[in-house]
Amino acid sequence: MPGSTTIPSAVTDTPLQIIRYPHPVLAASAREVDAVDDDLRNLAARMIETMYAAEGVGLAAPQVGHSIRLFVADPRDSPEPDPLVFVNPEVELGGDLELFEEGCLSIPEVRVNVRRPGFTRISATDLDGERFTLESDGFAARVWQHEFDHLDGKLIVDRMSPKDRLVHRRTLKEMRAEFEAAGGL
Repeated sequence: MPGSTTIPSAVTDTPLQIIRYPHPVLAASAREVDAVDDDLRNLAARMIETMYAAEGVGLAAPQVGHSIRLFVADPRDSPEPDPLVFVNPEVELGGDLELFEEGCLSIPEVRVNVRRPGFTRISATDLDGERFTLESDGFAARVWQHEFDHLDGKLIVDRMSPKDRLVHRRTLKEMRAEFEAAGGL
């Protein structure tokens, strides 16, 4: 399958720390990856381990403190792990807007309905340095769009309806206060 490559074992069994809202790295546009090398492969492997440890279906590099255009995803309903790695992805969106509930590993206390196009075509580079293209009009399309948003500094809080913003106002305020109390940046 395109995007599936031999992914090295993680260098350590310790998952990476997932950066939480409102850390500034989450709001910044990530830079292009210059080269697929062993450092990138090791980061991708650790991101996959972290994603599974957090019971997620996707994880973007900015969520672990690396402001680069890289994300990993495994949105398939399969008993065996089958992660994909997307380096410098580009997306084409289409179809009708669909409303579904989403969560985010960087904002674990919040789940909101997000309206997204129903179809995604994504082109990216894999860990072998090869370009590939995938299409989906299902759950994978939504996961890819969500993770791609992270690379552009967008979060589900940026896509909330006014009602959801009101419902989650206290939680987001508490998260901002915790961030400031911990010294912010």
